[in-house]
Amino acid sequence: MKKISLIIFVLSLVACGSSNTKMAKDKFVVENLTNYDAEDLAETFPEANIQEDMGMFEEGTVERAYTIMYPNTPDELHITWKSKEREEIFDIRFSEKGKWKSAKGIEVGTSYEVLNELNKKQISFYGFGWDYGGAVMWNDGKFENSKLRVFLSPTGKAADKYYGDRIIEASEEEIANLDLKVKSIMLIN
Repeated sequence: MKKISLIIFVLSLVACGSSNTKMAKDKFVVENLTNYDAEDLAETFPEANIQEDMGMFEEGTVERAYTIMYPNTPDELHITWKSKEREEIFDIRFSEKGKWKSAKGIEVGTSYEVLNELNKKQISFYGFGWDYGGAVMWNDGKFENSKLRVFLSPTGKAADKYYGDRIIEASEEEIANLDLKVKSIMLIN
């Protein structure tokens, strides 16, 4: 009987250890934060050097409470809240090549070609140089109804014709020459 109890105890420890490993692995997946409030964030990420304030968003038209986690590091993450009580997330944004990623397999630095593969349909994007520059349109692909917003940026300098508030029309060769990469990711809650 003692041997069976010991075996059950050891198996329980192994099971707990593997679930903790999964939690640690998924800790930096933004979709996992959507049900958190400010208190949950502080408990789950005590090392995050969390900063909170109020600011203007949506092109300066709406004041929202916000939280910055891991400020001034590659893992910097911005969260805006639906209310000043910080009980429900409005959106989550990140633009550094740190630990954060999307559950969809998209992270900062993902290429235009990989986005098309993941989306299962050709994407299009808006011109650069404005508030929503490089915003991706999913075009009825796999991510069309997701809450994921992705913004592209050219690796080098882009010609003037690729700038502005409009969907860019370009040949495959022109797009390949832009060498587009994901520059930021936003998850709308």
